[in-house]
Parts: sequence; structure tokens; C-alpha cells
Amino acid sequence: MTTYLNHFAQKSEAQPVSQAQATEYQIPSRYAVRVGDIDVMVISDGVLPLPTETMSTNADPQARKAWFKQMFLGPDAFDWALNVLVVRSGEQIILVDAGLGGQFPGFPRAGQFPKRLAAAGIDLASVTDIVITHMHMDHIGGLLVDDVKNKLSPDVRIHVAKTEVDFWAEPDFTHTDMPAPVPDVLRATANAFIKEFSSKVRTFEDQHEVAPGVVAKMTGGHTPGHCVVYVQSGGEKLTFAGDALFPVAFEHPDWHNGFEHDPEESVRVRVRLMQEAAASGELFVATHLPFPSVGRVALDGDAFRWVAAFWDF
Repeated sequence: MTTYLNHFAQKSEAQPVSQAQATEYQIPSRYAVRVGDIDVMVISDGVLPLPTETMSTNADPQARKAWFKQMFLGPDAFDWALNVLVVRSGEQIILVDAGLGGQFPGFPRAGQFPKRLAAAGIDLASVTDIVITHMHMDHIGGLLVDDVKNKLSPDVRIHVAKTEVDFWAEPDFTHTDMPAPVPDVLRATANAFIKEFSSKVRTFEDQHEVAPGVVAKMTGGHTPGHCVVYVQSGGEKLTFAGDALFPVAFEHPDWHNGFEHDPEESVRVRVRLMQEAAASGELFVATHLPFPSVGRVALDGDAFRWVAAFWDF
């Protein structure tokens, strides 16, 4: 995947570009790392605006205000990053999540992954496997876009935890705290996903090795069947944590997110994942950490600290 990083230089030398194209090329939208013999690329699907309250529904309002202020965000809303992963292990090319898609009004800066995947030189038809960490709309919506679903190979395998599929047959929003229209949209999108891809979905129980060195493991918490993806090769490891944690989680792992279907279990899951990452020193990536979301987790007293990786140009 190293060659993909040269795309801007090659494009610039090949032909003149318009001002709009030049702006697009100058904005980093993909970042590649190597984990042993496995290539991993983080691709930005863009951003979507969310209320700050959604990130910390059980926090004291003044503590929330202070945290977002010190992060130069808010005070009432902020841009939530969306990251997807592409993994190449042997002959398999694995897409982890698919972003929001462009079919939802009000989110014009999200749904970018298809064109950015193409700009990276990756043909959707070459994707052999797709792992869905969970079936929220910002993880499966991208698969429902015509330009995506029509280009996927008819043999593509979509891996989702069985618990997740079963949950969305009759979803429970009792413990969530989402903006009012969201549950209906989540439910409709999950139903559309199953209807469209039921013949391609391959469910698993606790964990599943998608390819050599690439394992999807169910954690629960955020949704009952939420999973993370572990990439391991040559003594190196990277964890894609999906929605197990958000930017507030390092300093305030006990703050609940309004999209969590089991807030208490979500706290236990993210604390465990961060403790494991801090102990191992592994690379850590998550859907909603600022792009490229490649870094490590360190212990910081009773909380944690995010250590961003130095970019390798």
C-alpha cells in the first residue's frame, strides 16, 4: 500500500488539476501502516456534526463544557471523525466498516470513503471480505450507496457477529440517549442492510479469523454484538476498536455516549481495551478518533492518555 501514498505526486506530475481538485488532494484522507507482513490503511469517510452532550450524557454539564473548551471544541457541537480500515493479508483485501454513505440529509461532509478508496487505487470489486463492527448507520450506510453495492464482487463475504444481527431484528433503545429522529433511522438502515446483503452475510459467535492475522472479536457494550478487529503479524499488533471508545474516553472513560445501548458494559469494555493496549504498546485505531487515528494508549494515573503516532512520509 506504500504506493498509494504517492498518488498525489503522481497525479500532480501527470496533468494539471483544478483548484477544487488541488484542495482535495492537499487534504489527507488516507494513511498506510504496515503490521508485520500485513498492510493496513486508514481512510477518512469525513466528519459529521454531533451535540457535545451526546459524548457525555452522564457528565456534569460544567465538567463537559470545561473538557470541550480545553480541547478547543464545542461548546454545543463538534465534528465527529469517521474512519474506515482497509487490510491486505495475503490474497485477501478486507474492508472494516463502510462509513455513512451519502443518503442521509444534513451530513454533507461524510460519506467520502468510496471516492477516497478509488483515489488510493483500491477497486471495490477487489474487496474479498467486509467486517462490520456493528450495524449503526455510520458503519453500514456506505454499503447501501448504489456506486458501492453495484461494484462489490458477487462473492464478497460480510462478517457480522450473530448477536448483532439478532439484536437489530428487534432493537432496544431503552438505555440510549440519542437525538429524537436517530433510532428510527438506525432501525431502517439496519433493516435495509440485512435485506440487501443477507445472502453475503457470514455470522460468527465470539470471534472469527477473517484472514491470516486478522481476527474479529465480539466485545458487546456499544451494541450487543459490537466487535473489534485485531491485526497481528511478525510480533506486531494493531487494534481497530470501532466505537468502543471516543475522544473523551482517555480522560473520562466513565462518561457515557448517547449511542451506547449498554452504557455500563461499554465502560468496562473500553477500560479493558485501553488497559490491554497500554500494556502491549500496540497500535490503536478507532472509528471516531481524529484522522488518521493511529497511535498508542498510555496509562495516566487512574485514566489514560492518547499518544499520537508520528506520521511516516
